[in-house]
Amino acid sequence: MSQSCLSDEDAHTVAGRVREELARRRISRQKLADTAKISISTLEKVLSGRRPFTLATLLRIEDALGVSLQPKSLAKKSDRASASVAADELGNYARASVAWLEGSYHTLIPSFGERAAISSYRTDIVWDDSQNCLTFRESQRVDSAFTQFGSVSMPNQTGHVYLVTNRHGQQRLAILARPNSSGVMHGILATLQSGRGAHLTPVAAPIVLSPLASVPSPAYGRILHGRAEYGRYRALLKKTLDEGFATFVNL
Repeated sequence: MSQSCLSDEDAHTVAGRVREELARRRISRQKLADTAKISISTLEKVLSGRRPFTLATLLRIEDALGVSLQPKSLAKKSDRASASVAADELGNYARASVAWLEGSYHTLIPSFGERAAISSYRTDIVWDDSQNCLTFRESQRVDSAFTQFGSVSMPNQTGHVYLVTNRHGQQRLAILARPNSSGVMHGILATLQSGRGAHLTPVAAPIVLSPLASVPSPAYGRILHGRAEYGRYRALLKKTLDEGFATFVNL
């Protein structure tokens, strides 16, 4: 069982306390689920024992009810366990539940500096103990001055992964669908494009992250038409829109 899950005994104890609070306050399970920002299906299953009761779910329910529900067996571990759960604005995910996302990725976006070219670089996603969340950092960019790094948001409601850069209020956002069977994530990048002088223009483009271990001899930098890798990289970017991982809406 994952370390982020309560034992069967603790889950039974917590479920009983939740039911007591619901009865005492005369509120419905649906209202609790809405306030805790979890699905009613998840709530019903953890209370009935049909689904593991995770620490992240427990923390959400505690926040919604405004009380501590942790059994005595968890009391000594609570501070350490809480430190392994990301903040609410990042999705309240527990470290163990997002371990599958950690790793190095080959990243592709259309080049903003040269028409029809592809920008290829590396993105590393790791857990940062000091921030209690997943973080990402880019490298191997030909335009190194625009290298990005930031936090990873992953709310349960959408099932998407968000790579968020926030530097003094200026933000850049990549919204990625969950990995497909090959571990590849497709999505949209929203950022600013440099123009003439100091002019900046909002721009959106497809973005693809592939597990680095699955990419044979990745080529980094600006990939021009005619390069051996160009056709394969372009096909991955086109798949983002062609297969509905993302959509651009026009008037």
